[in-house]
Amino acid sequence: MSGGWATGSQTSLREANRAAILDSVKRYGGLTQVELVGSTGLSAATISTIVKELTSSGLVEVRPTSRSGRRAQLVTVARRVGLAIGVQVGTRHLRVALGDFGGEVIADQTLPLPSEHRIDTTLDRTALLIVDLLDRVGATLDELVGIAMAVPAPVDVATGLISVRGVMRGWDDEPVAQVMSKRLGKPVWVDNDANLGALAEATLGAGRPFADVLYVRASHGIGAGIVLGGRLHRGFAGTAGEIGHVQVDPQGAICRCGSRGCLDTVVGADALLAPLAGSHGALTLRDVMHRAMAGDPGCTRVVADAGEAIGAVLASAAQALNPQVVVVGGELAETGEMLLDPMRRELRRGMLPNLIAPIDIVPAMLGQQAEVMGALATVLENTDVADTVDRAATTREEER
Repeated sequence: MSGGWATGSQTSLREANRAAILDSVKRYGGLTQVELVGSTGLSAATISTIVKELTSSGLVEVRPTSRSGRRAQLVTVARRVGLAIGVQVGTRHLRVALGDFGGEVIADQTLPLPSEHRIDTTLDRTALLIVDLLDRVGATLDELVGIAMAVPAPVDVATGLISVRGVMRGWDDEPVAQVMSKRLGKPVWVDNDANLGALAEATLGAGRPFADVLYVRASHGIGAGIVLGGRLHRGFAGTAGEIGHVQVDPQGAICRCGSRGCLDTVVGADALLAPLAGSHGALTLRDVMHRAMAGDPGCTRVVADAGEAIGAVLASAAQALNPQVVVVGGELAETGEMLLDPMRRELRRGMLPNLIAPIDIVPAMLGQQAEVMGALATVLENTDVADTVDRAATTREEER
């Protein structure tokens, strides 16, 4: 009796250890065996034994790498497991990336979108672009395990619905994940773009050394993603981190959400372009950034003003959450210290001075790829790797 119990316990423990290693590798895209010891708490001997088993079963691959100047063996999920698609639906663009389970982007493409693009047309374009990318690398839909989409609005991930009306006109009451899944016959997950940017930067980018990260996405609109204890915090129905809809001017313009004077109405693309119209004519957000980086005084001024306004709102959010670091991404972050320095000053001015652990603002590492990288990570997190490999092996046996 006791012998059977012991055997069962050992089997359960081995399965738990196996799952912990797979989960860590999926979460971070790839880890060395030394890093796996730190992330799982397992011994080096246990890690080595289980990695060998996972390699033999085709679940992971091991290849040489160099971390911190030292040779090591990098453990990644095997490419044969399948492919994933990450989609970013922006205000004015559509970005689609095809990646593998090692977190590597194999192919990607970006297309412009008209203002206030319709959901049916945008999802049709997305589906066509996904098929095109698969064809480009000689793959088929059968090899695709799932799709994750980033959208510029709060999302209830349980239903795939935009949770605040008016933020994406024409997308209200549409179960985006369900609609997209029907088009391609694959599992689809939908989340807020800043949330997915936060996930990517926290696991693969500038936030990787920290457990608590506040990610700010500054582009045509402003949003934030929150990672606490290494986990994405979305809040109830997905409205955590919506700093773009914090009121900063009670007498200001009406926002898309229906409120007055939201941060978006002060530092969103339209607000940044408006004061330049008389002196600079018609500009795009990208034009303003390029001119600011070239030293244009007016464009430099509006970018710096945006940094101050965002920093003032961030001070309240950071005081409440007490993150270890604020990571700033999105298009506006490409202006560097022009945006970050005034943001940093306002953040520190509005917070209690923490002498033990002062918070800092740093630029994102993943640039314009952050949101699609976060989307790819979402597919990996929600895919049972072992089941996918088992089904693939069964299919190959049946074909023989």
